[in-house]
Amino acid sequence: MEKKNAIIITAGHLDSTNGKTAHGLIRGTERFSIVGVIDSKSAGKDAGEVLDGKKRNIPVYASIADFAANSKEKAAYCIIGVATKGGAIPESLRAMLKEALDNGYSLINGLHEFISDIPELVDLARQKGVEIIDVRKSKKFKDLHFWTGKIKEVTCPKVAVLGTDCALGKRTTTRFLVQAMREAGYKAEMIYTGQTGWMQGANYGFVFDSTLNDFISGELEHAVHTCFKEANPDIIFIEGQSALRNPTGPAGAEWIVSADATTVILQHNPGRKHYKDLEFYPAYIHHPKDEIELIKMYGATTMAITLNTSGLNKEDARQYAKEYEAELKIPAVLPLEDGLDRLVPLLEELIKESKAKKE
Repeated sequence: MEKKNAIIITAGHLDSTNGKTAHGLIRGTERFSIVGVIDSKSAGKDAGEVLDGKKRNIPVYASIADFAANSKEKAAYCIIGVATKGGAIPESLRAMLKEALDNGYSLINGLHEFISDIPELVDLARQKGVEIIDVRKSKKFKDLHFWTGKIKEVTCPKVAVLGTDCALGKRTTTRFLVQAMREAGYKAEMIYTGQTGWMQGANYGFVFDSTLNDFISGELEHAVHTCFKEANPDIIFIEGQSALRNPTGPAGAEWIVSADATTVILQHNPGRKHYKDLEFYPAYIHHPKDEIELIKMYGATTMAITLNTSGLNKEDARQYAKEYEAELKIPAVLPLEDGLDRLVPLLEELIKESKAKKE
């Protein structure tokens, strides 16, 4: 895959959870080379240092004009890297997108509102001879798949990375797992289920929240099955979405039931008590033990807990991990702080068991 240079618009949200699409791209993408971030609040800094204190040589610019005037790099694409209220494109963002088009950049959009539905921007893109890619745009009906049962032809381990809430870093953990297994010498693949996974370069998957409900199980099965047949991986990791009990959009049963997950890795933030943005509502995030029991009822085991440590100091986070391990008798690890090498031997055992069954 030839990587094209891209800039990311975060519009003042680089240092918040609303910039999670940008965060994923800053941490790594095989589809683009990120050469700048547009964020007036963090201008002059390194995007990696703003994100997690790690320098990544991705400068932050105050505006697109600032990038055009001061960067030695040229960009082919401009990516919307921020989540907006309701997934809409407000006027302030439209103005930035118009400026990007004026500078000859193609646009990549993962929001619910499509740029291709905004005539002014469509006309300008046509005049400039550049692309508009709305990643969340639904497939045509003829390209959608119903569930068929062919998932049983997939004989390698399928590990679902689920969470106790949304915006916990499930995608990042999934990528880290793929990287850890590849570094250990295995063929590992990721099934993306959100727009950022595609932007980061995953080859197999679909956008869960823009797929008609009747086809979600089939699209998940089709992505896993296609990956297995084409890439012949030793192991497949499936990016989760939302959470089994999140009232705003419960999800996870499809990963266990329709994708026939071999096992689950559960992402959790011990410091988060309410579901994201639901502080007003009487629904509370369950203890991992309770979530593991629910996952078991759906038919899967949970092999490990991975901790999102946002809002926690490292000492408290490690204490939570220690307590979870003692209580649940499975590993509890901190992916961002410690990596996931500790899980590699357990995943290797899954691969050995799957190969033994085929012999």
